[in-house]
Amino acid sequence: MTNNMKDWLLRFVKGMFIGSGFILPGVSGGALAAIFGIYERIISFLAHITKNFKENVLYFIPIGLGGIFGVFLLSFGVSFLLGNYETIILWFFVGCIIGTVPALWREAGKEGRNNVDLTLLVITFILGGLFLFFGQGLFGTVEQNFFTWMIAGALIGLGMIVPGLSPSNFLVYMGMYKAMSDGIKNMDLAVLIPIAIGGLVCVLGLSKIMDAIFRRHFSKLFHFILGIVFASTIMIIPTNYANFGFLQYLLCFIMCLLGAWLGKWMSDLEEKYK
Repeated sequence: MTNNMKDWLLRFVKGMFIGSGFILPGVSGGALAAIFGIYERIISFLAHITKNFKENVLYFIPIGLGGIFGVFLLSFGVSFLLGNYETIILWFFVGCIIGTVPALWREAGKEGRNNVDLTLLVITFILGGLFLFFGQGLFGTVEQNFFTWMIAGALIGLGMIVPGLSPSNFLVYMGMYKAMSDGIKNMDLAVLIPIAIGGLVCVLGLSKIMDAIFRRHFSKLFHFILGIVFASTIMIIPTNYANFGFLQYLLCFIMCLLGAWLGKWMSDLEEKYK
């Protein structure tokens, strides 16, 4: 196998992992892109799309194909499991988020951390939690239509350009996650097209802005993101344990531990591949 083929396959595999960030709550596509050392190139390409256009397109083709493959592959399993074992699987998702927290905390403080950053995190956590709690009824009744799927796509786009932000957290909270997985699995264009439009508009519209903000206010923005992540995690902790026995509770505990291990393992890849 030639070096070019190996490099192509490696980028394809990286794309698969990054694609998982759009499906697994607690996992961020942007963070995984940073882990694999391609985040800055993605943002630079999106912010200056005409610069080295052909070279960048050829570079990102295997990453894009891998991402699509990863999304579709995971959507089949996630759709089935959430449909049959929702509470247990949600604990797995919570574990995934918990496992990534140490890495997110380190990333947020890599350029320093002061009292203003910590205050911003706490305020964001409190206000975000209150908003999510009192807005639960509103989001829970959101009709799934072209516009709301565009919003879902925009959240996924944010997960690409904001490392550490997991869009699936919010989709679970909004009650759209299972429907999205089903739509991807069934190739439902009524779901796929607006998600693609929303994601594309968000990424192209915000890439330059996010690039500038991260360069100037990295620590504050990342601590703001952490506050949102913490608040959204609490809100997706399952509360429905009807007909649960010892075995089901044990499975919840085991799946949470397994999720935490997976989240930590994916975070630890940063040290190896960054």
